[in-house]
Amino acid sequence: MSGARVSLQAAYVLHHRPYRDTSVLIEVLTRDYGRVGLIAKGVRTAKSRMQGLLHPFRPLLISWAGRGELVTLTSCESAGPAGRIGGRIMMSGFYINELLLRLLHRHDAHPLLFEIYGATLRALEDPPQEQRALRIFEKHLLQEIGYALVLNCQADTGEPLAPERLYSYLPEKGPLDYDEFRPDGIAMHGGSLLSLANEDLNDPVSLRESKHLMRASLALYLGDKPLQSRKLLSELQKTQRAEGPDTSVNIYTPLT
Repeated sequence: MSGARVSLQAAYVLHHRPYRDTSVLIEVLTRDYGRVGLIAKGVRTAKSRMQGLLHPFRPLLISWAGRGELVTLTSCESAGPAGRIGGRIMMSGFYINELLLRLLHRHDAHPLLFEIYGATLRALEDPPQEQRALRIFEKHLLQEIGYALVLNCQADTGEPLAPERLYSYLPEKGPLDYDEFRPDGIAMHGGSLLSLANEDLNDPVSLRESKHLMRASLALYLGDKPLQSRKLLSELQKTQRAEGPDTSVNIYTPLT
């Protein structure tokens, strides 16, 4: 990372955990420096002015000093209100944060992805848009890290996709002629692939098929370690079934 000091960089907190007696280790997504690891010294004290800001889903302006894998947070201020993401939808926020932590290298800038992340948080404030917003974010994330999906033509022939036709999609290749006996193929209608390409996803079939495609495609790069956000969602759903639909989750875990 160039320079020993960075001032007022647009950022979002992806994750934080306690460090020593009064400090916190924080992973942030920044516009111009990508994912950055920070040491926030003394923020777990009553006198800290930054404690109430260093939480997920809030746009921030942060400054830091230092070089290497971990740098020291020197200031933090709000760049806008925290996203109004409530209830179960918060698990989707945790999910996209975890994808960024797992798939982005530190100090690898992705300015477009930063903007898409902010847009996704805003879209998640409208619960009916949740699944569409997640699929669009996943598509752009794969593209940004160099694994863009083929969504508008047949992988082997280059022929345009027919909306009504069924294809077998191989995550590392693209859509091919449908073969029900192809074990690694995902059944996808051409219309669903085109809808994902155009970021429409305004019907149940394209949403359902795109979800299957994105899960299989991301699995290639996430490895064998399961996503903790999916585990949390599963546990939340079990709790809701046992206690009723009003179960809530508090994402703003105190830094203390």
